[in-house]
Amino acid sequence: MSIAVQTQPPGRAGGQDETPLVSVVIPCLNEAENIETCVTAALEAIVRMGVPGEVVVADNDSEDDSARLAEKAGARVVVERRRGYGSAYLAGFAASRGTYIVMADADLTYDFNEIPRFVDELEKGAEMVIGDRMDNIQPGAMPWLHQYVGNPILTGLLNLFFRTGISDAHCGMRALRRDVLPRLDLRTTGMEFASEMVIRASKENLRIAEFPIEYHPRGGESKLSSFRDGWRHLRFLLVHSPNHLFILPGAVMAILGALFIFIVEAGINLFGRAWGVHAIIGGALLMIVGTQVLALGLCAHAYGTYFMGERDPWFDRMRARFRLEHGLLLGGLFMLVGVALGAVILISWIDHGFGSLSYERLAVVAAAVLIVGIQIFFSSFLLSILGLRRR
Repeated sequence: MSIAVQTQPPGRAGGQDETPLVSVVIPCLNEAENIETCVTAALEAIVRMGVPGEVVVADNDSEDDSARLAEKAGARVVVERRRGYGSAYLAGFAASRGTYIVMADADLTYDFNEIPRFVDELEKGAEMVIGDRMDNIQPGAMPWLHQYVGNPILTGLLNLFFRTGISDAHCGMRALRRDVLPRLDLRTTGMEFASEMVIRASKENLRIAEFPIEYHPRGGESKLSSFRDGWRHLRFLLVHSPNHLFILPGAVMAILGALFIFIVEAGINLFGRAWGVHAIIGGALLMIVGTQVLALGLCAHAYGTYFMGERDPWFDRMRARFRLEHGLLLGGLFMLVGVALGAVILISWIDHGFGSLSYERLAVVAAAVLIVGIQIFFSSFLLSILGLRRR
């Protein structure tokens, strides 16, 4: 990361030579209207606490006078020229020196007088603290689409996928201990940074605390794009949850396809009617696609485990219990059944003097089973190749 640090006397609360206990990090992009007020409020909160502290403004290559005004108000300013909410915070974290890091936006939506409460929770043993805005949103502070649709849905999905139990996963005022940053291994550069922090904290089993805070109308122009940034959050949730993106949908499709083939071949009336070859084709398609999606999910799990340091109890149990040979055996059995069914068709065709084939449904089943077997066989090898990275 390329960070240009502006040289100026560092603005601190407390003695000039003291190592700060608290670093307030504020990302800033064209916030000339608000940044002085935010920096002043943060410094005053630290002074009232009576502890050494600092305010670090991570200027995201602003085109206005934000950096100079922040510096004038007493902040230490670092410039991150790569635009993005996450980029700014990563630069601010790298430049800060406090034992505790408090995060807040530069748009006046958060009350910097809450800083002592965040620090107090960290002192009590929490490793990350997140504010909860949802019951204390002042009139006009948040668009109804964000308040009643976007935030509840994205927070609900995050809690469903990762079991965090957080009430407001996208609150911009939060705090964490500096010593947990290496464990979080934060990487994202955009607005999804907020989701990444919560997801990584959950996966690392950090002690997370939260309490209600107020959310005020912002000053200046909003930088948030509702649909673009909402999609970035949703995309991040799905990419980091292979179980919900791949495993569950794949398993459902494969099982439904196999059941449908069985029902049709067994002559069972479904929904009050008998089904023919077209239903068999649909079932075969579901089974093949479902198996492929399942294989992709297992490979995604393997990549996350071996290359990204992810941990998933379910996948860890599976890889401890099953080996390459188990996958090869299962795939081989499917291929054997498919070949056997194909042989039945071939023998019948020969027996009838190479006339027209009359086993359309059986041919579709044989092809589907053979394809599934091939998918399992070679996906097992791919999983084994990914596992070579294992230490």
